[in-house]
Amino acid sequence: MKNNSRLFTNELLFLMVLLLISFSTVAQQKNQPPNIIYILADDLGYGDLGCYGQTKIKTPNIDQLAVRGKKFTSFYAGSTVCAPSRAALITGLHTGHVSVRGNGEFPLPKEEKILPEYLKEKGYVNGMMGKWGLGLPTTSGSPEQRGWDYFSGHVHHVEGHYQHPDSAWQIQGNQLNKIRIPGGQYANEWFTNEALNFIRNEKDRPFFLYLSFTLPHAELVVPDQFLRPYLNANGESLFAPETAHAPGQHYGPQAFPKAAYAAMITQMDSYVGKVVDEVSKLGLTDNTIIIFTSDNGTHQEGGRKRSDAMDYFKSSGPLKGIKRDLYEGGIRVPFIVQWPGVIEAGTSTDLPAANWDIVSTFCSLAGIQVPDTDGISLAPVWLNKARQSLLKKMQNRPFYWEFYEQGYKQAVRKGNWKAIRYYQGVNPVRTELYNLETDPGENKNLSSANQQLVKELEAEMEKLRKPASNPAFQIK
Repeated sequence: MKNNSRLFTNELLFLMVLLLISFSTVAQQKNQPPNIIYILADDLGYGDLGCYGQTKIKTPNIDQLAVRGKKFTSFYAGSTVCAPSRAALITGLHTGHVSVRGNGEFPLPKEEKILPEYLKEKGYVNGMMGKWGLGLPTTSGSPEQRGWDYFSGHVHHVEGHYQHPDSAWQIQGNQLNKIRIPGGQYANEWFTNEALNFIRNEKDRPFFLYLSFTLPHAELVVPDQFLRPYLNANGESLFAPETAHAPGQHYGPQAFPKAAYAAMITQMDSYVGKVVDEVSKLGLTDNTIIIFTSDNGTHQEGGRKRSDAMDYFKSSGPLKGIKRDLYEGGIRVPFIVQWPGVIEAGTSTDLPAANWDIVSTFCSLAGIQVPDTDGISLAPVWLNKARQSLLKKMQNRPFYWEFYEQGYKQAVRKGNWKAIRYYQGVNPVRTELYNLETDPGENKNLSSANQQLVKELEAEMEKLRKPASNPAFQIK
């Protein structure tokens, strides 16, 4: 009996210790700012996910984020191509103000403070895995100089064009070194494994993880395990007819571009699922914000045709245009945010927002003084605490983009009106006008009947743009 009594007492003490540890962990989580995981796809279209209407491509894990969180249906990338979009995200400045306004190897200057540098002031540990593209080694934009404690990925944007490279970059002892990717892994498989290690290592203090995939960017090369479900019993594409992308070009060969594009999205969805599962396994779910979005619209590269994007997969959904367009299909992207118990599950909003709002949002949630940027904190919208006056302000504020490839062009959205101005050399030649409330597909140009409104929106373009000091981003 004494032994049984002692055993019972020991078990009771053990349970009490477990409860105390549990209560202590919960208390710690409530007293510390939330963990942040920001997952960025590369060239994923607005309509490429099941939760945004896709029927041919399987994305069960990302769709579950929408079930458990809030979906934005009018969220905008910072630009219609990679580098300026990422620059807008990380600085909070749109392309009328940010230094990096187009693709190329242009480093972020030191005077443009970025998100991990703000979060570091609040005790966050910052990890980035994937494509950076905002500063090569030894420049002012090199990752180890910009608030990142961990980095495993590509610094040059062209490095991110290849899905199975043998090497990449990593911060080791406060230095950025070129390393061999271990075990012959595909790049995005390695990024994911590095991200999982980061979460495990930093689970006891607030962390910011920026997981910047190079999927589904061309080249259309994908592991067999993800391609196989999109092939029939004879090993042919389920989406026949297919036109093969021949060898000897910038992007590697691919016999089935349509099947490969779909497989790459499902591949990324699988990796998202691994991240979500790891957060859950470590008991971090309730204090972790997980976001999934894209850097710009879908592409037509590596063997993928515009008709594949627009007609077959409807990768832009009901929207017009793709990557490199300032139509909605080039800049409006999926955006899903999950924060269990804080953000109401299964909700959506059509309130317009942009990736340059993210710096303000995370600073406000982390208890950091919100910096003076082009963004506004989305926290009240996420938490369903936004007053009508704030919602009206957010609905009617102007959004601005400019782009230099294929001839200079600008776009502005204000309320439901959207104007796109095209240039020939240094001279504007035409401005198109659309009502996004009645015509989200931008099919009916209303400029002729609304000349005064066109002038007002052109004036907004001038107001929102500061001429760039970089010669690459001047109107020519």
